[in-house]
Amino acid sequence: MARELQIVGIGGSVAAPSRSLAALQLALESAREAGARTTLFDLHQLELPIYDPTVRAPGEAAGRLIEEAYRADGLLWSSPLYHGTISGALKNALDWLHLLDDREPPYLTDKVIGLISTAGGTQGLQAANTMEFVVRALRAWAVPYVVPVAQAWRVFDTEGRILDESVAGQLRLLGSEVVRVAGLFASTGLDDPEAECARASETVAAAAAAGVG
Repeated sequence: MARELQIVGIGGSVAAPSRSLAALQLALESAREAGARTTLFDLHQLELPIYDPTVRAPGEAAGRLIEEAYRADGLLWSSPLYHGTISGALKNALDWLHLLDDREPPYLTDKVIGLISTAGGTQGLQAANTMEFVVRALRAWAVPYVVPVAQAWRVFDTEGRILDESVAGQLRLLGSEVVRVAGLFASTGLDDPEAECARASETVAAAAAAGVG
């Protein structure tokens, strides 16, 4: 019997309620429905200190984030779009993962990561693009299917409940896709993860044809 996969969500913002957190929670819910065990790091509650590159012994919050991320088979990252990029809170959380540089393998090598961004305006992809740069730096693999949520104030109500079923479908697809690809990586020891991530784009095309994307 295949082992249970672990998917870790990192995101939200220091605001409460947070639309980026609500989006992340929906994707994680889909990951659980796909059979994974999930852990959520809500940046509003985590209270991480500012990353200090001279510190090699992180406190409890940063240490738990680092260890859970390293143990994960896949991750979901979600950020609001602030001035064309990700929030400072998410960047700080991801900076703490630099302490994985001395592991074997280092950083988040060959882990699968799904990306979500939320924007108040019509452009949300810039934050996802920024996150993809970090994915590469940490030696992980971004799922081709990303979910940039434009005009998030129309998509979520003031309590964080989703109002747009089309966007809900996209977030659910992303959660299940991270589980699917992470399962392939875990079960087959793929020699070419990049090729598998490229093949995952077939799922995107099928979803678009079905009206999900």
